[in-house]
This record gives sequence, structure tokens and C-alpha cells, in this order.
Amino acid sequence: MLKHIAVSEVELGMFVHKFEGGWFDHPFWKAKFLIDDHDKLTAIRDSRLRSVVIDTSKGRDTAAPAKAAQPAQVTQPGQPAHARIRSIKQRTAAQLSAIQPVSMAQEVNAAATIAEQAKDKLGKTFIAARLGKALDVSKVEPVVSDILASVRRNPQAFSGLMRCKLKNEQIFRHALSVSALMVALADRMKLPAQDIHNCGLAGLLLDIGVNYLPQAADPPGGSYRNLEERVWQSHVLLGHRALKNDEGLPQLVLDACLLHHERMDGRGYPHKLAADQIPLVARMAAICDSFEFLLNGTDSIPGVDPATAIQSMRAQTGAFDEDILNLFVETVGLYPVGAFVELRSGKLAMVIDEDPKDPQRPVVQAFYSLEQRERVLPHRIALAQAGATEGIVGSADLRGLDLPDAAALRELVFLSAYRNTARA
Repeated sequence: MLKHIAVSEVELGMFVHKFEGGWFDHPFWKAKFLIDDHDKLTAIRDSRLRSVVIDTSKGRDTAAPAKAAQPAQVTQPGQPAHARIRSIKQRTAAQLSAIQPVSMAQEVNAAATIAEQAKDKLGKTFIAARLGKALDVSKVEPVVSDILASVRRNPQAFSGLMRCKLKNEQIFRHALSVSALMVALADRMKLPAQDIHNCGLAGLLLDIGVNYLPQAADPPGGSYRNLEERVWQSHVLLGHRALKNDEGLPQLVLDACLLHHERMDGRGYPHKLAADQIPLVARMAAICDSFEFLLNGTDSIPGVDPATAIQSMRAQTGAFDEDILNLFVETVGLYPVGAFVELRSGKLAMVIDEDPKDPQRPVVQAFYSLEQRERVLPHRIALAQAGATEGIVGSADLRGLDLPDAAALRELVFLSAYRNTARA
């Protein structure tokens, strides 16, 4: 039986069926769940919801006596629960102000903080999966809100940071990067607010099934993709099954996890779906996941430059939805943050920011002179303001030059551009 009650009447043991209020009025992602701890109860009572609809067939009624349980413990300031509730309030405030754009330099520090906190939440979830425990997706849901807020403030900062920092472990960097790319792409496609959030959560959980593979703790060659093909491909089925057991997850998230390795030509897996048979979110996820994989590569397949990754994906006939891929390129730029480029002046540079008014002429950090065959003092060039004499000739060829490997160089150049802000 469904019943409307005031927020002040909400108690432990009740089953929330629906929130009466706007999307930003509460910090929860799922609308249907059991209030089984004081964190959830406090968050609901502290929210701006008008009322709540409870399902008395699945939980306590307002008139029902309290079930036998441990007495409520008062949470003192400074305890973890108190800190979590405080962070929920801060996230809500951040979401409300997220529409205010800021510069790349201003957002990099916030993105670094978000990434560090997110790694902790994701780590606990992945470890639980490896131990065979039931997933509690609610633990990582706040990560999506934080990433969305960052992307809304600056579309390039979070993804750019993930692309240029070696310090972030690959498994977490991949999940966070794909989540940020999914959010940015969904935003570009003008999807509804709830779908944008769901896309972000889908990005975080795309490869959760990897944790259930037999050799997940120690993959050969450092990559799960080096497992036997049949074993590797089972990760989508295992992840989908685990997520499906977390009651209440949106179908959009489940579809992305299960079907992000399908191809438009029907040659993907696990079901060999084609074209419109593949849900929109899975077609989006295929692009974001593949782009991120191409950047990092494996022990046997070296990662490539972001601009090269874009070219490679466009060359894969039949793999991706071309319309969505075009929107993705508009989202990250033809030369994404982290791409090494050659300039007309004979300098080599790395893209460090976009120019929203002129996407073809981003902001770069020059670091090498091809004419002098030596490094130069890193300096910023806003190509849109540099006049017709300066511009991008194409992707840079770093082979044979006295430079660090591409990944280390990318981090060094990024740090030279944002030395006082980046600290992930």
C-alpha cells in the first residue's frame, strides 16, 4: 500500500517508493529503497523534499511499532556518518551552482579532489565485488554528482586531468574517465537531467564485471583483455548479473553494462545486436569506453595520443554510431586535452584547454622546437588569439626526439601548465 507522509514522519525501516520534489531536492539517486541506516534517514530529513511516498507492503507504516533493532545511536560531529551527511549537503550546493562556468585552471584543483575521493569509494565497491559480496551501488552514486558538477563547471578539466596524471591507478582512472566522458556526451546530446546522471553511473560501472573474472586480481600482462577471449567477454554478463541484483537500478545502467561491446554492424558481443537494436546508452558507452581504452592501451598494445584515438575510431567502419561519434568529437574536441600537436612555427605543443568559441584552435602549451631540436621553456599559446601565422599542422610525431615517453611527458607538460592547481 502506498502512502504519502511528511518528511518529518519518515522513520527507519520504511520503504521509500517515491520522492515528492525536484531532482536537486535530495542527494539520492535511486527513488526506491529501504531506509536501513541513520545516514539515509538524516539525509531525507535534511533535504528540501515536500513529502515522501512510502510502500507499507515493503517496510514500516507510520503507525507500525518499531521493529526490534539496535537503539538509535546519536551521531557526534566528527564521526564518519556526520562527515558523509555534511558532504551530501555540500554536493547539493555544488550541483545548484554547477551551471556557472569556470576556467580550466580554476577547476583542475576541484577535479583532483573529486578524483581522490572517488577512488576511495570505487575501491571499496570493487573490493566487495572481488570478495563476492553483494553490490551496494548507493556507495558510489555520490561520485556521479561530483563529476557532473565538475563537467558542468568546465567540460574539459576532469577528463583532461585523468588523461594527464600517471598517479591514478588504471582501473580507477578508466572508470572515472568513462563516467566523465559519458556525462559530457549526454549533456552535449541534451538528454534529460536524470538520464545524464544515469549515464555517469553507467560509466563508473561499465566494467564492474571484471572483478568477477577468475584472474581479476592478477591479469596476465597487466590487462584483463589478455585473458582468454571467452573469459574476457563474460565480464559483461557477470557485471550485468551483479548490477541486476542491486534492486532498483535504472534499466539504462544495466543496458550500458551488458551491451557496451556491441557493434553497429552486429559483430560485437554478447548478443551480436546491430544498429537500432543497441540501446542509445550502449552506443554512447561503446564510444566513451573505446576512446579511453585507446588512450591507455595495454602492455602489448601501446596507448595512443587522444587525437590519434579519434582518427582510429573514425576509421573503424561499422563499429560505432556515426552520429553519436560526431557529437563525441564535438564534446572532447578534434584535438582533445592531452593531444600532442605540431604548430606552424615548428614547435611541438600539447593541448591544455579548449576554446569554446573556436574548437579548432585550442589553448596549447609549447615545449619543444623542431628547428633547434631541443626543449624550450614551456609557454602557453591561445591559438585563437595568436593570429593566422600560428596554428595546428597536425598530430606531433615524438619518435626520435630527446623527450620522455608520451605518458610521462603528458604529465610533465600538464603540470607545467597547472603547476599551482593540479595535485591529484
